[in-house]
Amino acid sequence: MSETQKPQQAPHEVAVTEATNATGATNQGVATQATYAHPDGTPLGIRDNAFGAHGRAFGSHGTGDTTGYGGLRKTVEMPGQSPRPYGGWFDECVDYLTEDLQQAGLDPQTAIERVVVDHGELTIYVSRGAIRAVAQALRDDQDLRFELCLGVSGVHYPHDTGRELHAVYHLMSVTHNRNLRVETTCPDADPKIPSVVDIYPGNNWHERETFDMFGIIFTGHPALTRSLLPDDWVGHPQRKDYPLGGIPVQFKGGTTPPADTRRSYN
Repeated sequence: MSETQKPQQAPHEVAVTEATNATGATNQGVATQATYAHPDGTPLGIRDNAFGAHGRAFGSHGTGDTTGYGGLRKTVEMPGQSPRPYGGWFDECVDYLTEDLQQAGLDPQTAIERVVVDHGELTIYVSRGAIRAVAQALRDDQDLRFELCLGVSGVHYPHDTGRELHAVYHLMSVTHNRNLRVETTCPDADPKIPSVVDIYPGNNWHERETFDMFGIIFTGHPALTRSLLPDDWVGHPQRKDYPLGGIPVQFKGGTTPPADTRRSYN
């Protein structure tokens, strides 16, 4: 390739200089120096003994900090109420649920806080006092038939005042081949949500794990004990306010009681 055919190096690319010897001749195949540069051409530094240089990932010129914080700050914004029509089967699902709640003696306007369609997925936000009625209707109504609850996930938004703890239920209808999310909240000051284990028995361990990791107390659960950590563990590790470093190991004792003396989970 001639000199005129050689591609010019973009100013934001990594500049690589070749080492020269005392006579001014270029040393081919020996160590070179790599100079990193900002888009404006300002050098960041030179690395010796390099045969080439890789640019920062995705064009980034950060510090290489591996703590997980790169200086990015982004406001967390939850999707708001979606307008009608929601599209597809979403409208009829909400309509059937509204009818069922009315038949159960609940005010749908209070029980259903908002309906969100985001990225082609339906999420129904309900008040915690209505979660059991909503779960019962979604399971038993022949037009809904969400037979499976695949679990409940905890989420902690410490700045969502009065709604810091979220519980997200993932539902599936085998009959209609549909998926749905139901979400409810509770405050840090009163972290209680009614259990739905008697409606969806498979949620037993999921509610225990959410209690263990986030501290949400599922009232009415038959045996709400920790599922991952020891009973005497202090705190709930997946909360945003849980300290991440400098914590002494809290495991104590290290003995395993005989099987017939262990606690019952039923």
